[in-house]
Amino acid sequence: MTTATYWRALDRFRDIVAAHPEREAVIHPDGKTAAGLPQYTQLTYAELDDWSDAIAEQATAAGIAPGTRTIVLVRPGPELYAVLYGLFKIGSVPVVIDPGMGLFKMLRCLQAADAEAFIGVPEAQAVRIVFRAYFRKVKVAVTVGHCFWRGPTLESWGRKPTAALPDREPAPDSDPLLIAYTTGSTGPAKAVVLTHGNLSAMIDQVDAARDHVAPGTSLITAPVAGILELLLGSRCVLPPLIPSKVGATDPAHVVDAVERFGVKTMFASPAVLIPLLAHIEKHGDKLATLESIYSGGAPVPDWCIAALRDVLAEDARVYSGYGATEALPMATIESRELLGDLVEQAHDGKGVCVGKPALDVRARIIAITDDDLPTWADAEARLAGLAASRGIGELVVAGPNVSTRYFWPESANRSGKIVDGETVWHRTGDLAWIDEEDRIRFCGRKTQRLETADGPMFTVQVEQVFNVVPGVARTALVGVGERGAQKPVLCVELEAGADKKAVEERLTVRRSEFEIAEPVTAFLFHPKFPVDIRHNAKIGREKLTVWAARQLDD
Repeated sequence: MTTATYWRALDRFRDIVAAHPEREAVIHPDGKTAAGLPQYTQLTYAELDDWSDAIAEQATAAGIAPGTRTIVLVRPGPELYAVLYGLFKIGSVPVVIDPGMGLFKMLRCLQAADAEAFIGVPEAQAVRIVFRAYFRKVKVAVTVGHCFWRGPTLESWGRKPTAALPDREPAPDSDPLLIAYTTGSTGPAKAVVLTHGNLSAMIDQVDAARDHVAPGTSLITAPVAGILELLLGSRCVLPPLIPSKVGATDPAHVVDAVERFGVKTMFASPAVLIPLLAHIEKHGDKLATLESIYSGGAPVPDWCIAALRDVLAEDARVYSGYGATEALPMATIESRELLGDLVEQAHDGKGVCVGKPALDVRARIIAITDDDLPTWADAEARLAGLAASRGIGELVVAGPNVSTRYFWPESANRSGKIVDGETVWHRTGDLAWIDEEDRIRFCGRKTQRLETADGPMFTVQVEQVFNVVPGVARTALVGVGERGAQKPVLCVELEAGADKKAVEERLTVRRSEFEIAEPVTAFLFHPKFPVDIRHNAKIGREKLTVWAARQLDD
């Protein structure tokens, strides 16, 4: 018989409910005001607790048990948190994925999840019905929203349990809590197993990052941040956004939410922060209550961080976070440290400093290779290869928040993990070096490195040299041709109104001033770079490589 379990971290949630039952847990959009701004409604901690208890009760009655993989395709909002907390309370394993990766890619990923339950919005349920062959094992399907077919809905499950949930045992830290798919924006999508211990460690890291000060009110644009913030007692404000188009979030709505609810902490990607900064500079908004910004998903441009410091309160903190689905966070750095010599060093080709490893995270550098490295002895045997890449290698990390395995595909465990006794190192696929102060200097993705006749080149390391040229919005280094003989080409996106000829002349001069930039053979101007679907910030260099090859052939 399966042991009834729950996520131990929910004890924190229960304590908050007991102490502050009427505190708002989730503040979310619900219509518009006469002025065209979002109208908000709220869900208290007591209501969220009751609702998630009702979901846990009904899910159990429907046959969802500890360990049952349950696909969750629900838009960010109170329903999502109620569903996730309800499943966490009974030890079920939610499977989450970004639908923006494309229908058939998503279908293949969800088929591999081998799930027995499916909780989703009507559009997701329609996909399940039409493509039923991909979901043969699903026995329980619950619709979040209006149901056009027979079957239970989240509404029919109610928002209050009929009785107290039976006592359960805390699950071991090694048990799977959540399966989260990577977007596949920098490689094939993979199903990451995040354990009870992994997420619990993330809570401790978030708490430590703010010096164990109560969070107050937080603006959330990433669901995982909401999961963690609710366990720390935050009032979570969800501004209107489209998950697959985060960059389209209206900055006026963000400003309104910060000012209306007294937001102290904001979690946002550069795709949200850059338009927000432009809006603040244009309209003079003060955001006086904002004490800290945590950004992730892609590196925040240093000019954006510097400008945010200018418009926010003197004591406000701006953190640039570095992480991945498999390890969140890996490192963080605060603006005051970054905006010293570290920015100049990045512009000189030293790589972008992403900070020191996060609490209890260990980081090492291994030689660049596409081969599997089953054991740490295999990695050590290749360390001499770092000389050929000037000490830049693949970053590997280990720690309590770092996932040690993939659910799918199995091949990802061979290519992405290194066993070192009881420790499992995660191969990040990022190229970096670690300085004498234990700070990580990010240089680019391993899959996007260039192999030229004169040796390797690394995207971010080279791009930072050119990104400071006036008139340049951003750049992307790509390699055209066969590996080992690739021609380095710099794709350039101009700032609005920039003079192309003048910018090209400046780029040419800049190239001659830095040894790592000299091999660049051409500058190609692109109207708008392709970016990733989740954060709208990671540049799609693979697509630009194809585009650049065509341009050179014409």
